[in-house]
Amino acid sequence: MTTPLLEIKNLHAKVEDKEIIKGLNLTINAGEVHAIMGPNGAGKSSLSYVLSGKDGYIVTSGSVKFKGQDLLSMSTEERARNGLFLSMQYPTEIPGVVVSNFLKQSLNSILKHRGEKELDTIAFMKYLKQKASQLNISPEMLKRFVNVGFSGGEKKRFETLQMALLKPDFCILDEIDSGLDIDALKTVSDGVNALRTKENAFLVITHYQRLLDHIEPDIVHIFADGHIIKSGDKSLATELEQSGYTDFLKEE
Repeated sequence: MTTPLLEIKNLHAKVEDKEIIKGLNLTINAGEVHAIMGPNGAGKSSLSYVLSGKDGYIVTSGSVKFKGQDLLSMSTEERARNGLFLSMQYPTEIPGVVVSNFLKQSLNSILKHRGEKELDTIAFMKYLKQKASQLNISPEMLKRFVNVGFSGGEKKRFETLQMALLKPDFCILDEIDSGLDIDALKTVSDGVNALRTKENAFLVITHYQRLLDHIEPDIVHIFADGHIIKSGDKSLATELEQSGYTDFLKEE
């Protein structure tokens, strides 16, 4: 029997004194794309923070297995090195840190963890420029400070560039469509789709069905009050777009 890439069982978590995840169960296998949709305040972004190990988000019970290992026992850095990636809704600005230097250090940290040879500056820059070109990222952007002065589209393309370079096993996309116009949405979605393989998986968190026209999910989950209340195929997203959450919340 194949081990799930991510397996969450009866997960409960809180931030400060507020319970935000309430008995969540979710299994994601390699090669799958799952979408989570739900009303504001349901806990969707909080789930991404719990999985990535953000400070202040405390798991009170339940378990999370990542590639068969206890994810909750790993530090944030260990989770990243082991192949978990979070594309944040609001990427952080890092003044003074140049994009190319940030990416070189990130990639070589991953390669070292995998026991692979690290890239020197020449080899890395060749690789970086190739990936950046595929995502319509200009060479000038690679010389700027991380996310400083970036437009919404630039920030999301940069997140996609990180995924293309680091090749994580599991990607959490937290509202990657937020603030994007149609052209930028297509560019980012095309970049994500190019990264899909039979070995990795994606968890796409979104409010809007339009993103799922571009990044087609295998399974859609409705998330409310800290847990999943209904799951289905991609037609569930279309139904939500047409009728909203009210009827599903009544059923819960």
